Amino acid sequence: MLMPSGVMLLLGAWGIRRQDAIWRDEAVTYDMAHRSLPDLWHTLLHVDVVHGLYYALMHVWFRVYDATLDGTFGEVVGLRLPSVAAMTAATAGVALLGHRLVGRRAGLLAGFTFACIPVVQQYAQEGRSYATVCALVVWATYLLVLTAAAAVPPSAPPHPHAPPQPRPYPRPRLWLGYTALMLAACLLHEFACLVLPVHAAALILARLPRRVLRAWALSTTTVLAGLAPLAVFSTRQSAQISWLMWPDPLQLLTFAVLAVLGLACARVRIRSRGPIGLRALGIPLLLLPTLLLLLLSHVEPAYVDRYVLYYVVGFALLAGAALARLLRPAGEAGQTRARRLRRTAAVALVLAALLPIDVHLRSPDSRVDDVTAVAQAVRAVAEPGDGLLFMPARRRIWTATRPHDFRGLTDLALDKSPLASHTLYGTERSGDAIRARMLASRRIVVAGDPDGQPADDNDQEIAKRSTLRDAFDICSTTEVRGARITVYGRAGACGAGAAR
Repeated sequence: MLMPSGVMLLLGAWGIRRQDAIWRDEAVTYDMAHRSLPDLWHTLLHVDVVHGLYYALMHVWFRVYDATLDGTFGEVVGLRLPSVAAMTAATAGVALLGHRLVGRRAGLLAGFTFACIPVVQQYAQEGRSYATVCALVVWATYLLVLTAAAAVPPSAPPHPHAPPQPRPYPRPRLWLGYTALMLAACLLHEFACLVLPVHAAALILARLPRRVLRAWALSTTTVLAGLAPLAVFSTRQSAQISWLMWPDPLQLLTFAVLAVLGLACARVRIRSRGPIGLRALGIPLLLLPTLLLLLLSHVEPAYVDRYVLYYVVGFALLAGAALARLLRPAGEAGQTRARRLRRTAAVALVLAALLPIDVHLRSPDSRVDDVTAVAQAVRAVAEPGDGLLFMPARRRIWTATRPHDFRGLTDLALDKSPLASHTLYGTERSGDAIRARMLASRRIVVAGDPDGQPADDNDQEIAKRSTLRDAFDICSTTEVRGARITVYGRAGACGAGAAR
């Protein structure tokens, strides 16, 4: 299974710097991973506890990386290398799953399919937990398939006169490994638990002995019990995802396309190996996590495709098995050379069609914003002694990776820094205090959202907007990816080109 993993490793390394662009969520990872463990702990008590384990692991990683490789590859590569490694491991797991469920050729093609899916490459190059969660889910699923196979007797004895085979029984070590991997995945991201109904469906459809179902139920209970304290505590921080509305249409379209294609692949005649069949695992894995999260979103908006990224594994397994059947060698099961050539050409065309998407994913414009471009734009327009505002306040995260670009500027709204306040974005002064400090400034650099974004309605943001409107002129505006950098000046501070 080294070939698919090698392809994923190469795809992960290709364009990993993305011109040193970092988007806001990666900036949060960088900031949290570089806080001391006591500071990180106190921050998690206030915010982002759902990612606490990931931040702690990244803290340890950066301690090693900064001491060894930082001077060679830089901070951007260090931020993303763990995700590349995790997705490479996930690819190996997908290939082994396909091998176990159908056969070697199906496993290889499932691994290659997984590596070529654009969303897989996207999160392989992102400093967040989703690639790691995907890898853990894949390997937990592989252990589940191994455990099921160990619990079922062989279809026939090896020899008519052979002694009776011992009664198969689930291996405790496999169940322990499955439990540990699933618990780790859920602690890294709570929505990893949505794969548990997938595993339940696969076991039930396989009609395994009741002792296997009992063992799985015990393992699942252990996982959920271990997750429960985090899940309960994180409900206190649910305002963190208040920005979520109805799912992104592009994300829904991606899921719909993969679901339709996956179900079409499932119609190809495939003979599964082992008690858990390809369709019994692949179809629920492709559909259930996303559908359950969409159902939850009707109660409280919670759907983002990366929360259940592992659903693409179901597609890869189904597609890999279908391709193994459709691209079988000439002469095997009625396959002709011409038919195989046509199908191979069709696959090549699909890969060629995906190439522009792959290239785009490695550009700064592929993410919501570009923290590096914002910092560079601020440095280009600012003068020593200028005031600085972030609108809204949560955009202060743009300073996390390049604080030196903001030196010499006075953050007019800041009361306590993110580190001192144990928050992600720091705390701000009252609206009246912000207004007074703004009026005492001659020039203000505003780093804010581009047009079309909803405006926050708290006192601080209202004070910023009204004071800029009433007492300042616009000196210049610079647009960068996901942000607008505007310089405001008092009357006469902008020169002849100012505009109200």
